[in-house]
Amino acid sequence: MPAPAIEMINITKIFPGIVANDNVCLSVEEGEIHALLGENGAGKSTLMSILFGLYEPDGGTIKIRGAEVAIRTPNDASALKIGMVHQHFKLVHNFTVTENIILGCESRDKFGCLDLKTAEKRVAQLSETYGLAVDPKARIENITVGMQQRVEILKILYRNADILIFDEPTAALTPQEIDELLIIFRKLKAEGTTIVFITHKLREIKAAADRCTILRRGKTICTVTVAGADERELAEKMVGRAVNFRIDKKPAVPGDEIFRIENLTVMGGKGVPALRDLSLSVRAGEIFGIAGIDGNGQSELTAAIAGLLPIKSGCILLKGKDIAKARIRARNESGIGLAPEDRHKHGLALDFRVDENLILKNFRKAPYSRFGFLRFPAIISHAQTLISEFDVRASNGPATLAKALSGGNQQKIIIAREIDLSPDLLIMAQPTRGLDVGAIEYIHRRIVAERDKGRAVLLVSFELDEILALCDRIATISKGTITGIVPAQDADERKIGAMMGGLTA
Repeated sequence: MPAPAIEMINITKIFPGIVANDNVCLSVEEGEIHALLGENGAGKSTLMSILFGLYEPDGGTIKIRGAEVAIRTPNDASALKIGMVHQHFKLVHNFTVTENIILGCESRDKFGCLDLKTAEKRVAQLSETYGLAVDPKARIENITVGMQQRVEILKILYRNADILIFDEPTAALTPQEIDELLIIFRKLKAEGTTIVFITHKLREIKAAADRCTILRRGKTICTVTVAGADERELAEKMVGRAVNFRIDKKPAVPGDEIFRIENLTVMGGKGVPALRDLSLSVRAGEIFGIAGIDGNGQSELTAAIAGLLPIKSGCILLKGKDIAKARIRARNESGIGLAPEDRHKHGLALDFRVDENLILKNFRKAPYSRFGFLRFPAIISHAQTLISEFDVRASNGPATLAKALSGGNQQKIIIAREIDLSPDLLIMAQPTRGLDVGAIEYIHRRIVAERDKGRAVLLVSFELDEILALCDRIATISKGTITGIVPAQDADERKIGAMMGGLTA
């Protein structure tokens, strides 16, 4: 029997206050697609960061194709033909695709000058070989998130890597881009490439992986053959309890109109309208969903409501008052809560502590401040309550820096903060992106609970299953305009999908 491509034996990694990996074992066969599944904070990213040389283990052994190795830096990993695509891409946005790919391993001609043409030819060849369809001369800032993902793949293929690690590769992708990525995985496998990918999404594991190793709270639970595994079984092993995939909710009892947008027009980055005469309304006690393919104006809509983007024309009415020209703080204080889609850019102060992030919108108010001074006992107590309620895995409790949390736990902090404010209008933009099934189940229950308290909830999601399961009314958006609004009981995937494509209801 040939040696496994990767063996990680009794890997231990300890950070202050937490054992991230506790004698973890992982074995990946040559040429297989191996999924790494676990809750937020289970130690998956830490384990793969050790394999790629970003962290050094405190104990354990790593073998690559049977030979014991020491991987202390990413350069050591690259020398072993190991490449990693991170959850948050490492790309220079004003560079071209090729310039990003060759950064750090630039080819030179005989005169010592940068040989960009030769590099572009090789990038084009690799792109064609693996069906990536990437333009070597395109600038990163002008291509989609899904295409940026492909650039990251090309970056490690360019360096001749044949063991590829993907950390949450589908977290920022649309359903169509996810399908395309899984096709690329299968093509890479056909070429003999070994793939390890971290994910929370059971459907993707069933669609692409050969085997799956499950981690829970830093320990290896088991490795299973995916073909013989049931999604419910995988979910139960991941979170340690049975998971309810069905959302239990009573029929909505809508009240008065809380929020209305009338003929809203917002300009995009290139002088073209991102939203065109868009109108909608949300009532108290209902979840109003917006479904659409990424890039059709969803981001601009939530940014305009929050005050992050100026509007060209139209009205934004909250409880009958036009807030279109109000400052951001005034909008927050008038009763808007927002969990933004980009948690790093708009959701968190990454260098702040967890407890500080949880009071970003109300730190001026009692009991968190008095006479202009912060009252830390109240701030810490408030954070401890929300950390426990939302099951946030923070190694140092309220004092943990936001940037030290896993992506899913960062998302929990944002959602906890916004729900705790008890706003009249709760905007949830991609609320479960990067969360495991247990956390998704909990967040869904909380959203429904807010509806049942009489809140108006505006849900923006690329997950069509989430929209269909949670919402009471569903609007579809295409090219910056609403193409139709239907009651949830009259909606199905085929109908909503056609409306997302531009057909009117």
